Amino acid sequence: MKILLAVALMAVLGGGVAQASPEPDVMGGPDVTRGPCGYEVTPDEPAARPVPLPPDPRHTPDHGYATVLLATNQGPVPVVLDRAQAPCTVQSFLHLVRKKFYDDTTCHRLTAYPTLKVLQCGDPSDTGEGGPGYKYRDELPTDLAPAPNDPTGLRRIYPRGTLAMANAGPDTNGSQFFLVTSDSVLRPNYTVFGRISPAGLATLDKVAAGGIAPNPDSQVDGRPALTTDIGRAKRTG
Repeated sequence: MKILLAVALMAVLGGGVAQASPEPDVMGGPDVTRGPCGYEVTPDEPAARPVPLPPDPRHTPDHGYATVLLATNQGPVPVVLDRAQAPCTVQSFLHLVRKKFYDDTTCHRLTAYPTLKVLQCGDPSDTGEGGPGYKYRDELPTDLAPAPNDPTGLRRIYPRGTLAMANAGPDTNGSQFFLVTSDSVLRPNYTVFGRISPAGLATLDKVAAGGIAPNPDSQVDGRPALTTDIGRAKRTG
């Protein structure tokens, strides 16, 4: 399965090496959790790294913030997760952090389109097609500013510093996420679940300034020339 962010961007979910192992105490059936988030196993897209389904309590935490540090070889990327914006997404992300799903992974894609500048991470397979072996519903933003000069009136501005989920279409969120390095224009089809701290933006600016690694397909879309590895993702608050 391919994920697109605007034009020609971001193959994300798909192949892997091991299927998720659901936790029986959160299951409503063999393949989906019983709570309001309804995390669902994706048999055709097994997990890139073994991980159980997230907990899915009846009362999903939906207020307050959590902080996570993505410790990369290029510098720290602290992020603040907003439960009110996207409670199911924050719950899943923290679960993957707790299970060390993001540890020792590489951010596999950097884009430098005039209206789309993001770094994409979250695939342990380092192929751009790996995920956690499950999917869940969108929690789409409703407060993004309209993109200027958009004749369709559909596109919105994902501001610099936004933390959002990549996807392969409606309700296909998994593990891959993108970090917005400059204001970017997209349809509001991508769940926003937090923001990047100033220290994190400094690290991302360094990666973006390094440019795209030479490749035969594009000068504005590919692996970052400054390889960016997440050594560890850990909750800090």
